[in-house]
Amino acid sequence: MKWTKAEREFLETARVARLATVAPDGLPHNVPICPLMERGRLFFGTDRNTAKVRHIQAHPGVAVAFDDYTEDWRHLRGVLIEGEARVLEERAFRSVRARLYRKFPQYQAIAPLTDRDAVAVEITPRRKVSWGF
Repeated sequence: MKWTKAEREFLETARVARLATVAPDGLPHNVPICPLMERGRLFFGTDRNTAKVRHIQAHPGVAVAFDDYTEDWRHLRGVLIEGEARVLEERAFRSVRARLYRKFPQYQAIAPLTDRDAVAVEITPRRKVSWGF
């Protein structure tokens, strides 16, 4: 996937995004995540037993929305990514966790991602739509 410099900077500095997964009954499930964008891939950490993890394991197709809202709609901007998600194995989890801790120091102090209770997810973008760049 090709990103413009402005899109890449926007995604790499984003503090929150919204992840959409599909539940077994076909209904959408949408939750905020703390994203880490590196080398064209998106990562996030989460508790191992969350609905989003179960949904990804059953159906890896996801969508992630990043946006900046302002009352002056001439300055709205965002990126919607559609892609495939996968739960990472243990070694990759530790590497992603270290990088998430650097970007979001609050994780380690307030919501640690432990080997026993957490996982890291990698999303490979397949399509994107962006606006305001």
